[in-house]
Amino acid sequence: MGIFFISLVLIVLASVVFFVGGFFLGRYFLERIGTTKILEAEERAVQIVQEAQKEANEYKELKVSEVNQEWKKKRREFDQEVVIKNNKFNQMQKQVLQKEGQLKKQSQDLRDMERKLQDQRKEIEQTMETVNLRSSELERITLEQNQRLESISNLQADEARQMLVDNMLAKAREEATETIHQIHEEAEQQAERLAEKTLLTAIQRISFEQATENALSVVHIQSDELKGRIIGREGRNIKAFENATGVDIIVDDTPEVVILSCFDPLRRELAKLTLQKLLVDGIIHPVAIEKAYEDAKKEIDDVIMSAGEETISSLQIPDMPAEVVGLIGKMKYHTVYGQNLLQHSREVAMLAGLMASELKLDARVAKRAALLHDIGLVLPESDEPHAIAGRNFLKKFNESAVVLNAVAAHHGDVVKESPIAELVDAANVISLSRPGARGAVTADGNVKRLESLEEIAKGFPGVLKTYALQAGREIRVIVEGDNVSDSQADVLAHDIARKIESEVQYPGQIKVSIIRERRSIAYAK
Repeated sequence: MGIFFISLVLIVLASVVFFVGGFFLGRYFLERIGTTKILEAEERAVQIVQEAQKEANEYKELKVSEVNQEWKKKRREFDQEVVIKNNKFNQMQKQVLQKEGQLKKQSQDLRDMERKLQDQRKEIEQTMETVNLRSSELERITLEQNQRLESISNLQADEARQMLVDNMLAKAREEATETIHQIHEEAEQQAERLAEKTLLTAIQRISFEQATENALSVVHIQSDELKGRIIGREGRNIKAFENATGVDIIVDDTPEVVILSCFDPLRRELAKLTLQKLLVDGIIHPVAIEKAYEDAKKEIDDVIMSAGEETISSLQIPDMPAEVVGLIGKMKYHTVYGQNLLQHSREVAMLAGLMASELKLDARVAKRAALLHDIGLVLPESDEPHAIAGRNFLKKFNESAVVLNAVAAHHGDVVKESPIAELVDAANVISLSRPGARGAVTADGNVKRLESLEEIAKGFPGVLKTYALQAGREIRVIVEGDNVSDSQADVLAHDIARKIESEVQYPGQIKVSIIRERRSIAYAK
């Protein structure tokens, strides 16, 4: 029992010692582990703070960079705007300075005129004083003469006074007539000098090359082998081409050249463009010729409109109706006395505008009237002179009375009612009188003769198209195949020939060819 008790006491003591030691040992280890975790946590916290600061710095730098870029962009825009504003300001300042200069010049001119008026007023006052003195002297002399006349001739005072008045009236009339004649001569001399100065200034400020239009166009081909294809089997292609275009095509021995002959520049240009399209496609037959001709007409219409728009743009003429613009472009393919009508009209417009500027008139109205003065030449046939036809056409577009009168009066068909009309007439004469402008008067007469031949044939019923070829030695008439029979075609050719004999003067003979085409079409289904 004693041993057991001792053993139990030892066990209890050992347990107490072990427990106490374990307690302190555990506390020690817990404190050590806690300290380590705290250090790790602190290090982690420091690391997190550093990373946060780094990210914050990077974000800050990014935002600062974006702000700087935005600021630089705004700065550039601001600088550009400042430059634009400065340029506008400088331009406005220049304009203001120019206006100030003009106003100063006008003010100086007014002061000069005022001084001249004052000088003239003084001269008038001096003249009036002289006149008054002479009048007093005249009254004295008249009184003396009356007294002497009464004493010498025993005339009554009233009779003597009447004689004196008659003498003075005769003398005054003589002096007045001489003064009027002198003033008239001085006015004519000043007008001539002003006109010469105006014309010289206007002519020297423009320069146009004169080119006489001819009736031929040359088309270059790649090889002479194409000539056979152009002619076609038994001349089928060349006949179809001439019938479609109304242009005589000449295929001769000239290497790599085909010549198109026609007095109408528009028709000749259409034929040239048609032939060029056929040569590019490489397919030449009657159907292809018709298609190429239709395509060429569309292209020419665009060219005509572009020419009209370019003309009014270069002359700075605003508010021109589209129909009128088209007719202006059409002038490109018409001639007047062998001179290209569009070039002539532009030259007249520039001359009239410059002369109007020199004379302090409205240059825009002058250019507008001058450009349109020959528009009647490109209108459909009319019984009226082209100047009157042009005026009547422009009335539809509410043109001003000044423009209408200038157009109608430039050949003297109506009275000129404004200085603009006189300027347009003068500019027209100057343009036509310049060297080379009338180099083809004979050719222009031939053109009119060819046009008259075509118009004669067009007057017969059943006629579709007429073409004067070979300088008027042949006229081809295309008729409606359904309405004109073969026998009627013979009669029609005879009637046209008789009418040409009675109305047209021409050398040699003219061949009248009636072309009657009948097409039979069927569809295979």
